Amino acid sequence: MILDVEQETLPREDLQELQLRRLRATVERCYHAVKYYRDAMDGLGVKPRHIQSLADVRLLPFTKKENLRENYPFGMFAVPTDQVVRIHASSGTTGKPTVVGYTRRDIRTWARLMARSLAAAGMRAGDRLHNAYGYGLFTGGLGLHYGAEELGVMVTPISGGQTQRQIMLIQDFEPTGLSCTPSYALNLAETADHMNVDLRKQSLKVGIFGAEPWTEEMRYELESRLGIQAVDIYGLSEVIGPGVAIECLEAKNGLHVFEDHFLIEAVDVNTGQPIPYGEAGEIVITSLTKEAFPVIRYRTRDVSVLDPAPCRCGRTHVRMKRVTGRTDDMLIIRGVNVFPSQVEAILMQTETLSPFYQLEITREGNLDLLTVNVEGSPPLVGQGQEAMDRVAHKAQKDIKDFIGVTAKVIVRRTSELPRSEGKAVRVIDHRKQAK
Repeated sequence: MILDVEQETLPREDLQELQLRRLRATVERCYHAVKYYRDAMDGLGVKPRHIQSLADVRLLPFTKKENLRENYPFGMFAVPTDQVVRIHASSGTTGKPTVVGYTRRDIRTWARLMARSLAAAGMRAGDRLHNAYGYGLFTGGLGLHYGAEELGVMVTPISGGQTQRQIMLIQDFEPTGLSCTPSYALNLAETADHMNVDLRKQSLKVGIFGAEPWTEEMRYELESRLGIQAVDIYGLSEVIGPGVAIECLEAKNGLHVFEDHFLIEAVDVNTGQPIPYGEAGEIVITSLTKEAFPVIRYRTRDVSVLDPAPCRCGRTHVRMKRVTGRTDDMLIIRGVNVFPSQVEAILMQTETLSPFYQLEITREGNLDLLTVNVEGSPPLVGQGQEAMDRVAHKAQKDIKDFIGVTAKVIVRRTSELPRSEGKAVRVIDHRKQAK
């Protein structure tokens, strides 16, 4: 099978020429086919003919998740529904889900992007993928599945859950790749330990992890416990699903954005103004090839840094640094901005703490209180409560020193915190529940 990998090494001038041609076609189609975009562009006095350069994308309106929900279910589609062959949707836990559609060509494009992603992660035809991402309306499972088949990889569509059975199938089917959330990969590693199975001695060579923020410390944990190379993958259902960007196995230093299909920007979280390469901002994406559900300047709420520096793998596409968190995941504790991933990084630098943690936020009077629940390693727990309290006190000090927020750290015993079968629930905000 031939992938469009030559587009990953295009000179920047040629790539930008391709992007502009596709951007102008997308804007033209959105203006005439999607009422939201036509009204929003008319409100700004912008017509498709005004897009003469890539910089002109800044003339276009932003798209936010609430705009998608306001047009639920099919109001943002750019083709008639009889041309849509598949629907995916967000979880809708905070209201109606965001619904996205795919034409037959969109499905083909997505599969090829995912095949390119898996190839960047080191997988090749003849490899085997244990796919533990959830199947269904969530894009993760089917996205990886179709991409693996496109690449010629044998897929085990196991989805999440039945963790002991998954360990058995990893032993029996001998996959070379594992795809799931990083938190579920930890669950697999822990379950294997309980079953006296050493995953480091199994067939796995690479893990493709995404759908939730994770840290370099988590990468080290996953690689050491599973005996693999761990790479980060990025995507959103609103844009296409997984396959927007991925780390290359050669560098594992930022996610290569597939810029032949996506135009990416970073903007100031508060003002929406563009910010230069190298500065942290909210990632904004315009799809360039989607037919059924194109998005213009979609504000992802993901915070990252864009890096145009050449990569030793030879790809010329801009790299996106690891997502440090989402603007809607950011906690404000007594005036301090806190991302769960910041706390994770500190906890995982302490060898006697495990990667299983959960943050709880409560309010007493006018004060917000942050409690960090984290499991101790078995050797620490075996030393008793006094040793656990000492480690908790040190973690509290480190969180205060490095993040600037006062937190209460409680070291829990093994298996006291819930295990993930998909996206981990890292934060329980009792302030919201009390409203």
